[in-house]
Amino acid sequence: MRIAVLGGGHGAYAAAADLSEQGHEVRLWRRDAAALQPLQAGGAIALVDQAGRRKVRIAKATADAGEAVRGAELVVVPAPATAQGEIAAAIAPHLTSGQVVFLPPGTFGSYVMAEIVRASGSNAQLAFAETGTLPYLARKRGPAEIAITVRAVRLPTGVYPAARAGEALGVIRSAYPSVQPCGNALSGALMNAGPVIHPPLIVLNAAPLEKFERWDIHNEGTQPSVRAVTDRLDGERVALREALGFAAPHFPLADHYTSDRWMYGDAHRKLVDSGDWRERIDLRAHRYMTEDMALGLAFLVSVAKWAGVDAPVAQGLLAIAGAILGRDLRRGPRTLEALGLVTLARDEMTLLLHEGRA
Repeated sequence: MRIAVLGGGHGAYAAAADLSEQGHEVRLWRRDAAALQPLQAGGAIALVDQAGRRKVRIAKATADAGEAVRGAELVVVPAPATAQGEIAAAIAPHLTSGQVVFLPPGTFGSYVMAEIVRASGSNAQLAFAETGTLPYLARKRGPAEIAITVRAVRLPTGVYPAARAGEALGVIRSAYPSVQPCGNALSGALMNAGPVIHPPLIVLNAAPLEKFERWDIHNEGTQPSVRAVTDRLDGERVALREALGFAAPHFPLADHYTSDRWMYGDAHRKLVDSGDWRERIDLRAHRYMTEDMALGLAFLVSVAKWAGVDAPVAQGLLAIAGAILGRDLRRGPRTLEALGLVTLARDEMTLLLHEGRA
């Protein structure tokens, strides 16, 4: 299958290498042409995983969005939610009917990107999908080298519009057999693990993150008190899903730490043992704050408010992060208020997510 992978981070390089090794024709696009040169010069990504280290050839690495997207059956966007708007604007002129745009994960980006493409004047009949996590726990070790610690074994995925879920999931499953249907885009967004696992870690580790050059928030930073907050926050997410009528499994984060039932299977120990997450985290600029907190958790809080579901831990963490950043994160760009959806009744929201915009 011809696949476009969009982005220049850990997830994009992992996807490009992994999907190429599976035999797909992969064209990797990133906006930073200079940063792309080492990959263009060598024509391959060095992939490191449990099988060892080897070079995987990539069909095309390009800074031209049209060159990457044209003719692709699947467009994979494993980029931070903060980049989704610019990416949607860049690819909108090149998208054609029948293509599937896959956001792992999305932070409700499936709806956001669809609206940007629609506003651009595109009439392409597209399906956008988002899942609860990246298909990989991965870290770049060089300009053309990626280490994959774990691959996801379960990817609960919601589709926008949900009416196209069957065809979209069929295409995605050709690349990611671990994809599982979980309903519409709102259900997919509320599967996103990032806004649950990362806000407690970054807020409750604020002092060591500012003090030490490198800190592993998944190792020393994950103590019983932190886990207790994470469990309560995840309980609010699950309660919200249940209140909105979304069916189990909800993939509770407790399974990530204690069993093999989570999206990555038994992954937390492997993540810690790899050492790849002992890193420098800029408390105010890292994506755990700019994406998972300012967009993802703000989205969850706004949906809980709209649905009339109590979420005190989520609200408290958002308020503390806002104090650190010096702004009110309840008014962020990924809230239902900012997206113009807060006035919809539940049946109107369900209809919109199923049918899409006319």
